[in-house]
Amino acid sequence: MNFASLFCVRTFKKHEKHFPSDKHASVSYFFYLFWFWVWHPLLPLLTTQALCRTSALQSKTLKLNLHVLFVNGKFCKDPKYVTANDFFFSGLDKPGNTSNRVGSNVTQLNVDKIPGLNTLGISLARIDYAPYGLNPPHTHPRGTEILVVVEGTVEVGFVTSNQQDGSNKLFTKILNKGDVFVFPIGLIHFQFNRGHTNAVAFAAGLSSQNAGVITIANAVFDSDPRINPDVLTKAFQVDKNVIDYLQKQFWVDNNN
Repeated sequence: MNFASLFCVRTFKKHEKHFPSDKHASVSYFFYLFWFWVWHPLLPLLTTQALCRTSALQSKTLKLNLHVLFVNGKFCKDPKYVTANDFFFSGLDKPGNTSNRVGSNVTQLNVDKIPGLNTLGISLARIDYAPYGLNPPHTHPRGTEILVVVEGTVEVGFVTSNQQDGSNKLFTKILNKGDVFVFPIGLIHFQFNRGHTNAVAFAAGLSSQNAGVITIANAVFDSDPRINPDVLTKAFQVDKNVIDYLQKQFWVDNNN
């Protein structure tokens, strides 16, 4: 029995003998039953929601580069020392370096680069693609992404979480200049430049001050230390030499 139910029972027993034998007794009795059966089971949910809510409930607080203690992810800067530069970044017009094996570059603008984003629950990124460049399958564990293409033709898609029938549905679209697509929080997604020329897109909104990135291939085949090849052989249903080959590759991190 949790605290709420214990409180309810004790309070009811304490006042039970004082209930008059008229309609007020029925009202009081109904109130206690309503509290016991309806409200107190909801208290843990409401408390958890309040504690875990990701929306910005605090006033603007700026991140400091201290590595001892974390408050709401980052320390808050004394408002007396806040300047306009804490909310500013210059250079997003410059293309990222796509000279890597996947042919893409993600320039992230999160709370680490713009301290004023601390507690605001939003960030963004610029993504540059070489011809046939790929932003490999990845997830953002802490944020939904909305992508807008400003140059080129980009194939995008995300895969649903496991369904009851064991399937995973792919939602995919070909985007051209001015087109927008949304990737729900936590789901595996990708972008692929289908054109002969460079492409540019902006993750115009990520619903977190730092949405995080997990690049699937890097996490699975390039972990430190390596995952037991027997585990991956069984998981991917392939020969062990395939896993050995994949674990020996150089896996590119295209995020900056």
